[in-house]
Amino acid sequence: MRIAFVTFAVLKQPYGNPEVQEFDDRTPDVFLEAEGSPGFIARAVEVSGSELSNFVRDWGKWGKFAVPRFYTWGRETHTDQRASTLSIWEDLGSVLRFVYAGLHLEALKKRSEWFQKPQWPTYAIWWIPDDYIPTWREAAEKLEKLHDQGASPEVFDFKTCFDANGNRVDPSAYKLKHESHGAHSKESVMTATKRT
Repeated sequence: MRIAFVTFAVLKQPYGNPEVQEFDDRTPDVFLEAEGSPGFIARAVEVSGSELSNFVRDWGKWGKFAVPRFYTWGRETHTDQRASTLSIWEDLGSVLRFVYAGLHLEALKKRSEWFQKPQWPTYAIWWIPDDYIPTWREAAEKLEKLHDQGASPEVFDFKTCFDANGNRVDPSAYKLKHESHGAHSKESVMTATKRT
């Protein structure tokens, strides 16, 4: 089993606005750091249409782009205000260590400068089979389920974590554990959807 991890936030302004430009400028480096992190497997990257809105790009195996019902802002390139990613990790510890370290942690500390205060989950985690690619629709549904029903073995957050067998686990144990990861498989079809 592997971890699927979706992030979702709404910018204060659409992409291209000076108020959120620093976020946009930092994103490629954060993606590169994620891709080089121990335990990273893949992230959603469009197959074609990078000049188009995320809503019309071809995402290949990751499916048609979708957002949770919380997103009611623009869907065109010049009005898009959502920042979202979808990725696959070897285990809970690998994604936890990436999220709370390095460039991603630096960005988290500045999130109130760029993003609206959320009334919904900004990320969701769930277990998937080793050969499975989650879709954007599934990710949107997981965010909605986490919002509506709270954490469960089906979808959870770092405050309330579950192992692949559905047992509650203490996330601090993963944060402190520094496993040595050997060569990990990275699919050529990677994934992310900020505005890439």
